[in-house]
Amino acid sequence: MHLTDIPFGVTTWADVPATEHPGERGVAVWRTRQFGAGPGGPVRVRMVEYSPGYLADHWCEKGHILLVLAGQLDTELADGRTFTLRPGESYQVADHAEAHRSSTEVGATLFIVD
Repeated sequence: MHLTDIPFGVTTWADVPATEHPGERGVAVWRTRQFGAGPGGPVRVRMVEYSPGYLADHWCEKGHILLVLAGQLDTELADGRTFTLRPGESYQVADHAEAHRSSTEVGATLFIVD
């Protein structure tokens, strides 16, 4: 990741408009900002809330750095491995490296950079 053309700024996430993204079950609410114009395009930064019982409706191949702020996140990889993350835990995965999808029984709040 190459961060360029990003002046210092402060984000009040509660002021960022929310968009809803239905899953196979439940809903994800995204608050999204985009910054800079690096070689791969702008950097997307999101505060995401998954409702209790959420299950993603797709296998994701986008790279992310993801930090769990609240709740519990279950991440399944296409090869069958599963990981449970709790507040203060994170994962990172490259673009097109390992397909993954998220779910949560109790809900989760995430901070994601991609």
